[in-house]
Amino acid sequence: MDASPLTLTKKTHSCIRLEREGRAIVIDPGGFSEGDAVAGADAILVTHEHPDHFDEARLRAALAAGPAVEIWTLRSVAEQLSASFPGRVHTVGHGATFTAAGFEVEVHGELHAVIHPDIPRVTNVGFMIDGSVFHPGDALTVPDRPVDTLMLPVMAPWNKISEVIDYVREVRPRRAIDIHDALLTDLARPIYDLQIGKLGGSDHGRLVPGEAAEL
Repeated sequence: MDASPLTLTKKTHSCIRLEREGRAIVIDPGGFSEGDAVAGADAILVTHEHPDHFDEARLRAALAAGPAVEIWTLRSVAEQLSASFPGRVHTVGHGATFTAAGFEVEVHGELHAVIHPDIPRVTNVGFMIDGSVFHPGDALTVPDRPVDTLMLPVMAPWNKISEVIDYVREVRPRRAIDIHDALLTDLARPIYDLQIGKLGGSDHGRLVPGEAAEL
């Protein structure tokens, strides 16, 4: 793992940007994210096909504007883009490893969390960046290796706070930082902060959209 500083910038909802030495990787720039979420990105990772994580028009525009930009994602997303951008959209699944924009990436997980038994589960992958930062997408995937910084999906139609707390306990990261939080109201945030921080067993924090932290 590279010892140089890694900067995490939180974007709205589940989108994050990781930067090191002038290179940037963006994960899940979906429909809730800022219009410029992928601006200047060298690589883009998409965990699954739901529109709050995958905005097809935005990714097509990013690929057209930046001839060197590449995307890594699962098949359900890749097949919507790959024909138009041959060689630049890569299909990955659980257990895959690759290098994107100088970052070492591991893929963990296979399925989206259960929203309701009557709703078919789509595929979903999580991305471990440089053996340190784990973004699970819409799942509570537990990687088979230690996690330093867990991007924590705190509020979704498919989870409840007890599951979020137990997920932090099971992964045991050094720190957990909120994602999937666009639907969490300001009224509820202090409750989530208190309970996850008190019961999760790891350092817990959140960044407002646009805020950055050095990891």
